Amino acid sequence: MSPTAPADAFVFLGATGDLARKMIFPALYRLVKSKRLDIPVIGVAFSGWDVGRLKQRVTESVVAHGSVDDPRALDALLSLVRYVDGDYNDATTFKRLEIALGNARRPVHYLAIPPGLFATVVKRLGQSSCVRGGRVVVEKPFGHDLASAQQLNGVLQTVFAEDAIYRIDHFLGEEPILNALYARMANSVIDTLFNRQHVARVQITMAEDFGVEDRGAFYDGVGCLLDVVENHVLQIVALLAMDAPAPHVPDALRGSQARLLESIRPLDPADLLRGQYQGYRAIAGVRPDSDVETFVALRLFIDSPRWAGVPFLIRAGKRLPVTATEAVVEFADPPLDVFPQLPAPPGPVGLRFRFHPDAAVALSLRVLAPGRTPPTELSELLLTRRQPESQTPYERLLGAALEGHPALFVRQDTVEACWRVVARVLEKHGPAQPYQPGTWGPSQAADLATPGRWIDPRPG
Repeated sequence: MSPTAPADAFVFLGATGDLARKMIFPALYRLVKSKRLDIPVIGVAFSGWDVGRLKQRVTESVVAHGSVDDPRALDALLSLVRYVDGDYNDATTFKRLEIALGNARRPVHYLAIPPGLFATVVKRLGQSSCVRGGRVVVEKPFGHDLASAQQLNGVLQTVFAEDAIYRIDHFLGEEPILNALYARMANSVIDTLFNRQHVARVQITMAEDFGVEDRGAFYDGVGCLLDVVENHVLQIVALLAMDAPAPHVPDALRGSQARLLESIRPLDPADLLRGQYQGYRAIAGVRPDSDVETFVALRLFIDSPRWAGVPFLIRAGKRLPVTATEAVVEFADPPLDVFPQLPAPPGPVGLRFRFHPDAAVALSLRVLAPGRTPPTELSELLLTRRQPESQTPYERLLGAALEGHPALFVRQDTVEACWRVVARVLEKHGPAQPYQPGTWGPSQAADLATPGRWIDPRPG
């Protein structure tokens, strides 16, 4: 099928799992309500369920994790639901899926299953007639290093062409993330400043004030660097720093993202600090001698004419003072201090993009504060406020997958570029330094921001 052709069936492998219950069924309900989904939704799982039990789960999910403000839309969704129960290792499961697909010729196969099952399921799809002219949607993680990402891609491409592989990262479906790209590129007064002549450095913070909680076994096999930096944070870097895509070139947006990520210098161990909050090792599922990081601070450099020499400072972690994700573009100081009689400037002039939990774009400027001591201050002008999101991330992404719009999905060259950025420090790094919960990580993180300091996000 053409990568831009609309789907005529949605095959949902892993339909009885937590991701389905918390995210996917509410998103499908919203797609039905907005008239974007009217094709069969075929759930596949190995749970001993029948279609009645799956429909019950759909209803429970939408009620608990969405809002049923249109009962007719929920009834319409339930009327679309089908179910195939069976072991993914059993070829007869996919024979039953062939029957459930009926005359569908452009199915979307969504793999909401553990990565360890990808190869088995893709192989079975390829051996059956289920693929037809369809495409596949794959959840991250896309491997655990460069070699495994390439191996996973090799498995996928035994059955699907690259333009039929939609790698889903829910972060790219967040409306504030897309707004940052638009605000930059749709306003030349901003975009012309985004280069080494005008930007002193860029700071990105992805902070959570909560800990690992009941995800100890999972998190202890991943850590902060792979959980959010290698994927989510590098995507923010790409959107803030990439060159404008050519509007007449197919897939130009993702091409610009890939070129930017490929120009990031591989991380040096000296530019990375790892931390672990005190009490982490006492969590169920965490090894008592674990060195897994719950905090990272790092310094990136982009080797391109636009950004050469500009540090990108990144912090991410758990049990920090606030829950917030934001980026601050610090603009360079004037070449001359024409007000030597006044105190030192109160802080850097900068453009702030707030992504979570609220959304905003704001500009900080130095101004006089008559009658005050000191007589200068940093004043922030709020350019945009948060508006209620018209779409949830999974609604936006699944809708795009069904309609054949790949721009919001991760391409393989981007996946590999991200892995190359972190490859060196996956094995070669210092030990995780302890830090107190509720602080901004180990004190050594301040050294990475020198000269200058980290800009702490305000509470949401």
